[in-house]
Amino acid sequence: MNDDFKFDAAMMGRLASALSFICGAAHPATVALKTAAETGSDKDIKAARAQFLKVKPNERRAALAMLDD
Repeated sequence: MNDDFKFDAAMMGRLASALSFICGAAHPATVALKTAAETGSDKDIKAARAQFLKVKPNERRAALAMLDD
């Protein structure tokens, strides 16, 4: 994962959409990312980041690659 990747509410929303496509809408990381995007709270963003890092590395890379388009 890029060191310069910024986990903010707007990026969380985009990442949630990408991860929903890859892992499904009910996946815990997808749900956490959607929640963080909606609330924008530091607590939710931290939780979403932790859930995202639990996703398989190849699925993380695929989701991040979808953001580059």
